[in-house]
Amino acid sequence: MEKQYKVGDVLTGNVTGIQPYGAFVALDEQTQGLVHISEITYGFVKDVSHFLKVGDEITVKILEIERGSQKISLSIRALQEEPTHFKKEQRKTLQERLDEDDAAGFQPLKDKLQEWIDQSGQK
Repeated sequence: MEKQYKVGDVLTGNVTGIQPYGAFVALDEQTQGLVHISEITYGFVKDVSHFLKVGDEITVKILEIERGSQKISLSIRALQEEPTHFKKEQRKTLQERLDEDDAAGFQPLKDKLQEWIDQSGQK
């Protein structure tokens, strides 16, 4: 590494290569990092080339540096504001959603249950 980089640095680099799993970004003449496909943007990215092209100048944030191998993990997504529909505090677990649906969806059955029991005893 020509320069000393640290986790959290926000840098400008140039896309030097596109692969199905992400994009390689030159941070300086001797240092490259990888923006993994999951770190390009919020939501599903099917094809990296729909978002980035070789030669693009982009701003990235350093997520991790493996000192031994000199691998640098980068993110574009970390510099974007998280859309409200992705925010974890607004997400409900599957169980919470089922409980809400059960509370509303099965209420009419609960109301009818005694009536059906009574009818079955009459026949």
